[in-house]
Amino acid sequence: MMPPEVVACCGHGGERLTEFSEETQAMLAIRDERDRAAFAKLFRMFAPRIKGFLIKGGCGAAQAEEIAQEAMLRVWHKAALYDPHRANVSAWIFTIARNARVDMLRREARPMPEEMKEEPGSEPDAGQIVALEQEATQLREAIAGLKPAQREVIERAYLGELTHQELSEEMGIPMGTIKSRIRLGLERLRHDLKGLRTP
Repeated sequence: MMPPEVVACCGHGGERLTEFSEETQAMLAIRDERDRAAFAKLFRMFAPRIKGFLIKGGCGAAQAEEIAQEAMLRVWHKAALYDPHRANVSAWIFTIARNARVDMLRREARPMPEEMKEEPGSEPDAGQIVALEQEATQLREAIAGLKPAQREVIERAYLGELTHQELSEEMGIPMGTIKSRIRLGLERLRHDLKGLRTP
């Protein structure tokens, strides 16, 4: 019999029969079956962790509770977007929680900025669009070429918009290791991308 933390699951998203963790199995059940029992299990697993994480980050207990509930509600509504091959459940949920916190802070403390209007004639021409697309492709290829450990922290720091402290707490890795991986990864990216925008 398999250990309870590892289960066999084949999702409707095209995954083959693969061993998934208990939390991933629950997330896939929510995504594919809208399974309320699985959501309740995931809520029990993550809501207290999110609340504790937010309190350590400076939120009051009541606000942390509200953000944690909002984040888990978003998990339910965004479940269709989850891909177990792109992110583990913990990282995906904590990114949603961070965004929920940012949204709440904006609502409570900061006026939303007015939409910026472009000046006439400021639209990029076809040549600029092609150049930007080429640069984006080169950047994706450079990131893909990083060592896995470096790529993970850089993607989560810059694409997931997590701080070094948040990464350290989520991943269980010392702050010094996080900073070192980001520094080495960025040095590699600068080397690989040094030809960009060079006349």
